[in-house]
Amino acid sequence: MVDANIQTSKELVKIEINKMEINKKIYRIIKRIIDIIGALVGCIILLPLTVCMWVANIIAKDNGPVFYVQKRIGKNGKVFKMYKFRSMVVNADKKLKRYLLDNPEANEEFKTYRKLKDDPRITKVGKFIRKTSLDEFPQFINVLKGEMSLVGPRPYLPREKRAMKKAYKEIIKIKPGLTGPWQVNGRSEISLEDRMNMDIEYIKNESALTDLKFLLKTVLKIFKNDEGAI
Repeated sequence: MVDANIQTSKELVKIEINKMEINKKIYRIIKRIIDIIGALVGCIILLPLTVCMWVANIIAKDNGPVFYVQKRIGKNGKVFKMYKFRSMVVNADKKLKRYLLDNPEANEEFKTYRKLKDDPRITKVGKFIRKTSLDEFPQFINVLKGEMSLVGPRPYLPREKRAMKKAYKEIIKIKPGLTGPWQVNGRSEISLEDRMNMDIEYIKNESALTDLKFLLKTVLKIFKNDEGAI
């Protein structure tokens, strides 16, 4: 009788695990369909927006490229090229190294948050598109290509891999997102460690309802003119 009960319990556990796996697969399929629809709409809007950005840069006498391409860490650790509207001066990474060497306080801030609140590299047009989150619009291309999702952990830089430590293996289990927990919780004031903890928590509780919540929060932040909404 005891052996029979143990066997029944094992079978129930297997059934429950199978249900969870099926639900996860269904969620992934639905999420991808929503990603494609959202990305198509985003890419349609991106076309006239790109023209506007090009004209704005000409007016601001900024002769640099409209787009900025940066390598980021994707699902399973695969590095991909992420697209953005350029919001910084040309050769921004080189200028950052020089600026951090000359400014110890800014260097400490960057080590903690991986960002600078008052970044001297941001252009006039860049300040506006960052405040309205328009700089992130080209990432709808990444979503359409399947490199990103609408919702997920924001993609980390390859140079941040070492700092991510054990969290790296957890975070690369899913696709990075156009928006996610870091964006809707005030990313400029969140340390790298707290950001990783939020991303891991999202991955553990990933669901359609959670995704919808983050999408709605992102939209509200954009309409409130909250810088860094996505």
